[in-house]
Amino acid sequence: MFRTALRNVLAHKARLLMTVLAVMLGVAFVSGTLVFTDTLGNALRNQSAKSYDDVAVAVTSYADQRDEKTPGITAATLKKIQGLDGVDTATGRVSGFAGVADPDGKLIGNGWSNTGGNYSPGKNGKDSAYTFVDGTGPVAADRIALDQETARRGEYHVGDRVRVATNGPVKEYTLSGVFTTEDGAVNAGGSLVLFDTEVAQKLYLRPGVFRDANVSAAPGVSAEKLLAGVKPLLPKDAQAKTGQALADDQAKRIEDGLSGLNGMLLAFAGIALFVGVFLIANTFTMLVAQRTKELALMRAVGASRRQVKRSVLLEAAVVGLIASVIGFALGLGLATGLRSAMGLFGGKIPAGPLIISPTAVIAALAVGVLITVLAAWLPARRAAKIPPVAAMSSVHATATVKSLVLRNSIGAVLTLLGGAAIVAGAAKSGSTGRTVIAVGAFLTLIGVIVLIPLLSRPVIALVRPLLKRLFGVSGKLAAQNAVRNPRRTGATASALAIGLTLVTGISVLGVTLGQAVDRMTTDNIKADYMVTMASGGPLDESALTALQKADGVSAISPQQATSLRVKEDYHSASAVTPGDVQKLFALTTLSGSIDALDKGEIAVDEKTAKSNGWKTGDTLRVKFDDDKMGELKVGAVFEGNEMLSPVLVPKNVTDAHGSMSDIREIWLKMDGGATKANEQALVKALGDNPAMSIMDRQDIRDMFGGSVNLAMNIMYGLLAMALIIAVLGVINTLAMSVFERQQEIGMLRAIGLDRRRVKRMIRLEAVVISLFGAVVGVVLGMFLGWAIGQTLSSDIPEYALVIPWDRIAVFLVLAGVVGVLAALWPARSAAKLNMLTAIKTE
Repeated sequence: MFRTALRNVLAHKARLLMTVLAVMLGVAFVSGTLVFTDTLGNALRNQSAKSYDDVAVAVTSYADQRDEKTPGITAATLKKIQGLDGVDTATGRVSGFAGVADPDGKLIGNGWSNTGGNYSPGKNGKDSAYTFVDGTGPVAADRIALDQETARRGEYHVGDRVRVATNGPVKEYTLSGVFTTEDGAVNAGGSLVLFDTEVAQKLYLRPGVFRDANVSAAPGVSAEKLLAGVKPLLPKDAQAKTGQALADDQAKRIEDGLSGLNGMLLAFAGIALFVGVFLIANTFTMLVAQRTKELALMRAVGASRRQVKRSVLLEAAVVGLIASVIGFALGLGLATGLRSAMGLFGGKIPAGPLIISPTAVIAALAVGVLITVLAAWLPARRAAKIPPVAAMSSVHATATVKSLVLRNSIGAVLTLLGGAAIVAGAAKSGSTGRTVIAVGAFLTLIGVIVLIPLLSRPVIALVRPLLKRLFGVSGKLAAQNAVRNPRRTGATASALAIGLTLVTGISVLGVTLGQAVDRMTTDNIKADYMVTMASGGPLDESALTALQKADGVSAISPQQATSLRVKEDYHSASAVTPGDVQKLFALTTLSGSIDALDKGEIAVDEKTAKSNGWKTGDTLRVKFDDDKMGELKVGAVFEGNEMLSPVLVPKNVTDAHGSMSDIREIWLKMDGGATKANEQALVKALGDNPAMSIMDRQDIRDMFGGSVNLAMNIMYGLLAMALIIAVLGVINTLAMSVFERQQEIGMLRAIGLDRRRVKRMIRLEAVVISLFGAVVGVVLGMFLGWAIGQTLSSDIPEYALVIPWDRIAVFLVLAGVVGVLAALWPARSAAKLNMLTAIKTE
């Protein structure tokens, strides 16, 4: 039987090609994901471990430039550590944001990973953390050093003047050297600027104070011994760990961070393989049908049902193994491509080999073989039931009434249970509701797949008159052929339905969220511009002062984060400019007046006022950031604005209490609105600072909606694999169908159906099957999109369901195009059949 299985594989190479492609693509996705995440994790762990190679003990504090209560690590403390027995060196570190301008004045890097730090030479005049490839480290106040990639992108050489922005005004420095580093921020697409230690301390902390320290051990001294000596010398806000412990912690964080990416990619690989199941099952069902006489003969000469079944499963296992081996090789290429593609998103994987773990190899091969064998199990079972007396009849014997009732009843129950679960999940909010919806979606998909053969007849019957009217005999025959074998049509349409369900659901959800975000920005903002730090950090007070003096500014207010403690509860607040804030934001007053901010009173949004029992005119006993008590009167209650904190406080009130300058945004309204001239006036006022981002309303919309669009595009890209496999299924079904119907096609040719109409018949059949699957998928996708959206609606005030009819129309058109393209080869094969030879075909 094993030889028989091998012979059948070799005899049907062309017919098994689509199955091989489907399994190959799915396995490539699985193996590529595993190899890519293993490679990425290994490279990041090695990089992390390398950065701690010379660190026996690492000291970390929470010192903050804006909070002098956190002392940090003083020079005196560092000197005590240096004096411990067994200490080789003790190096103080301080760091913060530093952005480098390119020759055009634009920021090099992505903002959030642009960092600056101190160059701390040891006894030999070098800092062991950095290897210089040109020049030397900065040892003067007007000197800096740059990492090699930043210097290359900025076209900077030693001796050039470089503009560097921190949280304050832009300054120019002379480039003293270029270095290489294993710093994670640089590998993430950012930049690293090294300053002289005293300069870095003034920029990021306080003179003579460090945030962190790295301690190296003398030969023969253990890290644990040094750790025991260092701990008693540290201030209460600092902690110490061995370098090995920190490397292990970092490795664990890397592993946890990659698990989410790994899970997402494997989920899409699972979807692709699930879609491939229908293609594989269809292929083996048709192959078994074509070998009915052969299998009956085997039974007649003594083969048992178990042997026939085993033969078909062995055939599937061989096909799965071949496809898995090819898919694994393709997956290695995919992993390499993903690694290179990270550079397009501003990231860079540290150097290292491609990691091919035994787990990846075994998982990829096992998945491919197992999926193929499972998909072939039902056809194999049917093959085993063929009686020895069977001759020409197909294995697709007419199903009994009992079997059809059982199948349709199971499908109906699963669909109803799944639909009920989806509706129940939609009634809940948060992750609990989405979990219920996920279970319901799975049951509904399975139920609909079971029912699809039943649905195909009435649905396709609706379009049969239209096909006959438009395309004559070809259209009539195409509609009849599409429902001739409902199970085969259903299996083919199911693959497309699954893909379109996910794509449509994502589109409904994405467009709905995108428009909610768009309404949120449009309805809540009156300002022309928003100014932020590219790093996402706070703006310096000097930026607000500079913008207040800019030409054309008619209203300006910071959004300065602060908090107020009322009784035992802390309330998030925004310090704003009275008189201007109402010109910059859409504030609907429910009681009192926003103008009360001019009198030193506060404004509270409706939700906060209601939950705390506050009303206009109430006087609140408040504790400020400086721990001093005071009284603030509620001057207004307003409808919540998503761009502002629940409590608005006059900026002069918070400034009087020494509030930390945590200006996240500065909002401006300009004479004449958002124009190129006005934007240039703001750029000039900020001193051409590359680290400050100036956004108009459209930029703000794009910023908030960009993540939604990016997520949708990633999802579309990942689901493309499943859709490609679904298309292969349509091609496979038509090709096998043409082979089965050679005699019939020959008869049609003989009675006058010319080649052109034969081609049209096959193409229309493909279009009908594709559109049927697409319609089912679109309906289910809209239902799921609505349900998931309902679980998010409570967290998004502007949420309202939007059905993207234009995209849905495109999906349906593309499904029709898929049908036409998928039918090219089968239609051409059918048209080329010799009618006399075809008529004689058994």
